[in-house]
Amino acid sequence: MTLQQLKYIVALDHKRHYVKAAEECFVTQPTLTIQVKKLEDEIGSTIFNREKTPLEPTPIGIILIAKAKSILREVNEFNEYAYGDKTNISGEYTLGIIPTIAPYLLPLFLEEFLTTHPNIKLTIKEMQTEHIVKALHNGTLDISIISTPLEDPGLKEVHLYQEPFLLYCKDPKQFSQSEKVNQDDLTPEKLLLLEEGHCFRNQVLNICKHKKEHSNHHFSFKSGSIQTIKRLVKAGLGYSLVPQLSVNQPSEDKFIKSFLNPMPTREISIVINKNFTKEKLIDDLHLTIKKSIPDNLKEINNYRKVAWR
Repeated sequence: MTLQQLKYIVALDHKRHYVKAAEECFVTQPTLTIQVKKLEDEIGSTIFNREKTPLEPTPIGIILIAKAKSILREVNEFNEYAYGDKTNISGEYTLGIIPTIAPYLLPLFLEEFLTTHPNIKLTIKEMQTEHIVKALHNGTLDISIISTPLEDPGLKEVHLYQEPFLLYCKDPKQFSQSEKVNQDDLTPEKLLLLEEGHCFRNQVLNICKHKKEHSNHHFSFKSGSIQTIKRLVKAGLGYSLVPQLSVNQPSEDKFIKSFLNPMPTREISIVINKNFTKEKLIDDLHLTIKKSIPDNLKEINNYRKVAWR
């Protein structure tokens, strides 16, 4: 059994196709096929069911592939500690980011970060928090930007900023005649929410002090898009809470109202596996993001140094 064989079965699980897996490993398809079969013969178990299309791992194959990923991750971490330069931030990295942050934060910092770090290649994936956490643990993600805290001992969190929630409503005066609204003024009626699985949905429900959705809508709506919800609000179909960065047009000012202190906020952080060694990469990413956020968001944040939790 070799590490190369383990890489082959992980690639084959990822691509579910011999030719594509071989291309990913920079070998010929016959080479990969022979080595996978050789590994199966050695352990006496079939890892992949070749009668399925696309290719599918067997029940024992699922377990062995997970073990292979763990072994390869440990080997990579060993190499990083033994031979790696923590100040060298060149290479390819995969970044996971939740959908309620991605469209608003990425345009602010990404171009500058990649311009100042030309030796980095980023693969960016929009994912829900649950999937990001799993991917950080199994090594298929290097870095993430999500809402925290997670209280996961296997992960490190680097605080970026606190982002206020804003009331988004066609007529904000219906909740309060004053400039700011009290959380207690909110009711569950006509509250528009993201679909289940988004941490933002749970945060909104907690702010509104309702653990369950209670709606008088005459329609059923499920969406993963804050922008879609905002359009429904403008059409008079309800109200919602949105993150401050999502409101970036002066034309939207008439639809928003901020909350009385203490205003509800969410914490945004860079999150990595505790064994991730490229501290200089995280430091640079952290500083670039903090520098890029709008002044009105900077004003409510007392910046801290990078805190590795």
